Amino acid sequence: LQTVRALLNNNSTVTVLRAGLHAVFSEQSMDVTKNLFQDKVRKPKKQQKNTEFKCLKNLISLLASSTDIRDLLSCFSSDLETFIIKPSKNKEAFKRQASDFMLKWNLLLSTVGKILTINRTDSFG
Repeated sequence: LQTVRALLNNNSTVTVLRAGLHAVFSEQSMDVTKNLFQDKVRKPKKQQKNTEFKCLKNLISLLASSTDIRDLLSCFSSDLETFIIKPSKNKEAFKRQASDFMLKWNLLLSTVGKILTINRTDSFG
């Protein structure tokens, strides 16, 4: 957590990271996730409806105005409330949606991390 805070407190590092993250999405680098999100990523319109992509894009957008880890966690918490908790009709539906989200969220972040590592090493400061 200390390392994350140190990185987020460095404006130039955050600027480079945001540029790298934006490039990952704009360069179609995320095509490698097609197999992971089969039905949801085939069409760009459906990708925008994908909860995991929405959460990540919201966090990236927030980096423009705040690098406080509490703000980023609050944003993520709010998104989870909106996209996972509120829509769940019962305990079983919640478990299923939360489990599906966590699996896809981890896969998405792993993919983004790999792309940044391979193509955007400057994004790591």
